[in-house]
Amino acid sequence: MRDRSSQLEAVKCLVILTFVLLFAGRAFGQLTVTPSTINFGNVPLGSGVSQSVAIANSSGQSLILSQASITGTGFSLSGLALPVTLSPGQSRSVTVAFSPQSAGTATGSISLTYDSVLRGRYKKTRNAPVQMTVPLSGTGASVGLLVANPGNMSFGSLLVGNSQTQSVTLTNSGGTNVTVSQATTQGSGFSVSGLSLPLTLGAGQSQTFNVTFSPQSAGGLTGNIAVSSTASDPTVNIPLSGTGVNPGFLAASPTNINVGNVLIGSTQTQSGILTNTGGSSLTISQVTITGTGFSLSGLNLPLTLAAGQGQAFGMTFSPKTTGTVSGNIAVASSASNPTVNISLSGTGVVPGYLSANPTSLNFGSVQAGSNQSQYESFTNTGGASVTITQATVSGSGFSISGLDLPQNLNSGASITFTVTFAPTSAGSATGSISAVSNASDPNLSISLSGSATSQGQLNASPATSGFGNVVVGTTQSQTGTLGASGASVTVSSVSSSSSEFTVSGIAFPLTLAAGQNASYTVTFAPQLTGTASATVTFASNASNPAATESLTGTGNAPPQHSVALSWSASTSVVSGYNVYRSSQSGGPYARINSALESVTTYTDSTVQAGQTYFYVTTAVDSTGTESAYSSQVQAVIPTP
Repeated sequence: MRDRSSQLEAVKCLVILTFVLLFAGRAFGQLTVTPSTINFGNVPLGSGVSQSVAIANSSGQSLILSQASITGTGFSLSGLALPVTLSPGQSRSVTVAFSPQSAGTATGSISLTYDSVLRGRYKKTRNAPVQMTVPLSGTGASVGLLVANPGNMSFGSLLVGNSQTQSVTLTNSGGTNVTVSQATTQGSGFSVSGLSLPLTLGAGQSQTFNVTFSPQSAGGLTGNIAVSSTASDPTVNIPLSGTGVNPGFLAASPTNINVGNVLIGSTQTQSGILTNTGGSSLTISQVTITGTGFSLSGLNLPLTLAAGQGQAFGMTFSPKTTGTVSGNIAVASSASNPTVNISLSGTGVVPGYLSANPTSLNFGSVQAGSNQSQYESFTNTGGASVTITQATVSGSGFSISGLDLPQNLNSGASITFTVTFAPTSAGSATGSISAVSNASDPNLSISLSGSATSQGQLNASPATSGFGNVVVGTTQSQTGTLGASGASVTVSSVSSSSSEFTVSGIAFPLTLAAGQNASYTVTFAPQLTGTASATVTFASNASNPAATESLTGTGNAPPQHSVALSWSASTSVVSGYNVYRSSQSGGPYARINSALESVTTYTDSTVQAGQTYFYVTTAVDSTGTESAYSSQVQAVIPTP
């Protein structure tokens, strides 16, 4: 009996152990998502698409879905209230949507957290949570945009009856297809060829066609090509312009030359120009001049002038007697106007007489370092014109202004100018103005006198200023004060030894009475990194004519920016590519690569913070022929 009981107890333990092992080996519940990867493809900007996703329990135990989250710009999840329990074989549908916010590929994921419930004979047990991920992707596509390059066409000047052809490229710079349905040309003399419609352009695709200008009459002509399409801008207009020109036409400037009064025994020369204002070359074969005392220089015949070309000449008058003389220049050429006449006139006169008013100037007392001005005039009281060739000032502190020499005065005419007394030290001063002319009194003298009183002093406070660290491209300001002592001071200007330090808030000239102050602002605008220093100097009539303030500051480097460019390789055999940049959309563009680029990438490291740049590329073949500009791309540089 004992052996029988032992055998039954062993069998009982074996059954319990088998149950425990079977229970411990049960598989964890499995959650499946259909589809397991979601790609929304191309979705136009401003729109959105959604897709239904099935979440199913493919295991033999109940599953508890406790968390669901979604990442990625433009992606969203709806239709799922958590937590949710899924029995074996049960499923639940949710909606995933994609609404792109910008052009380009976007990625994200759905993250699901769940655990399983195991039911034993006596109690339920839950496994540790499990997390699964569903990848998401989609591409934001910009709406089709049709761009014409060039955006307008000028054919310049063209002879009537001739023709000239230029090419235009239409490019779809958007992200969806564009269909060009119509191209309407307006304007006399303009025509289009090489454009077969309707025409569908994929994203980034281009089509080139020709525009021909054939003027039938002279004058400026304008036109337009209106291109209709399914792009976001349904009509693209390309303005056209050109000028039809006729054969060469000779024009003289001036058509009348009057040399005025000329002293007997002297000469006067005036210049003129003959210009071909027509559209083809012409030849000047003969020039004839009449009139006593007139002569011509500067024309070597025969002379051929191309369209728009001019030739200067000189006409000299040398009167032998008093009185007015008339003459003429007759120019014969092959132009459509075969003869051009230029009338001539001049008058021989005797010398004039120069007088001064007043004949002397006394400035009285003037503070040293300041100045006082008075007016003086010269008058031609003779019968012929007078030319003042020189005016010399002598005497400490005296100067003149407003007298631009040589100066011609007709009979009875006057000229007024300014005489200034600016003494630098106390005491009396005398001087004179000596005028030289071709008048019958060739040397005229005006006496000058004045006295100077003592000066005040000018001080700048603080004497030194430090601005600390300032980011390059930004500014920092501090305030200073100017003060006068002893006597009034006139501050005439301010200068800085460095362009990185500037002074504002004060207008010149500035007069400060003794004891009076004036504020000013010093601004530090570093252009380079590192320590900068400068001296600000205020010029005045004070006894210390230069009051100074010493400045220091340190420029800190702003963040460095660059633009990485890439483009599709040309389908033709080329030697390389050029990269162009502009600060405004549509150009004009300037090339920024020093040599042809053999690859289809380029990094522009010369950009400035806060600026917007526009880039295009061209392809160059082995003969050096360069293609038209590619479609334009834009780069906005952050600040700073």
